[in-house]
Amino acid sequence: MRALELVDGWPVGRVAVAVLAGSGVLGSRGPVDEPFPLASVTKPLTALACLIAVEEGAIELAGPVGPVGSTVRHLLAHASGLAPEKPTQVAAPGTRRIYSNAGFDLLGRHVETATGIGFADYLSQAVCQPLGLTGTGLTGSPAAGGTSTVTDLGRVATELLTPKLLHPDTAAAARTVQFPGLSGVLPGYGRQEHNDWGLGLEIRDGKSPHWTGAGNSPATFGHFGRSGTFLWVDPAAGLACVALTDRDFGDWSIAAWPRLADAVLAEYAG
Repeated sequence: MRALELVDGWPVGRVAVAVLAGSGVLGSRGPVDEPFPLASVTKPLTALACLIAVEEGAIELAGPVGPVGSTVRHLLAHASGLAPEKPTQVAAPGTRRIYSNAGFDLLGRHVETATGIGFADYLSQAVCQPLGLTGTGLTGSPAAGGTSTVTDLGRVATELLTPKLLHPDTAAAARTVQFPGLSGVLPGYGRQEHNDWGLGLEIRDGKSPHWTGAGNSPATFGHFGRSGTFLWVDPAAGLACVALTDRDFGDWSIAAWPRLADAVLAEYAG
């Protein structure tokens, strides 16, 4: 069985998936141009928009936002000390990794204030239009309110593999551990002693359990969403994989996603 045929056995109604390299799509399956709710896979798109705003000089990574001592960098790396769902401080900045939707909502408002452009419009202008994302948009929270297609997220994955929109130094910072050594809960997978994150991107490192495969390198980065969606990039293998489904994350995805990742690596790497 070829790797992408594994999704035919997933207990979902609809699924679209693609494997990519820096050169583009290597394989795909399902309705790749159909839009799906992204849930938290919205965050890498929001992070890209924020990093472009940094490069444009509208905001600064070291600029203060949120609790006293917190910056844009802290918010992007889930290290601001904000609670998961409310803009309430529950820890000092830089001391714990607390996955915070509230922090990403705050980032959206910060970009709006700095640019004078609604965040959904800024995302469209700064990210979607330059990358040719015709099926992607934000209709709700910058943390989880996006919709997109596998075709579009494949273009995002290609950008993350071989940056052209972002300066290479900015892209490298996004996939580099920020505030290393922080512990915290990885949603769906429990507490991780080293819960490493870059700038809007979760970094695999030595996390166990994890939603990527046993064969994924520690440098693998990306995001998954509660709506049964994921995007990962493995720079060591030079590969990326995107999957969108119509079934919420659960036991089925905990079992299925790593198996798919390992099959993709076995078939397409090298």
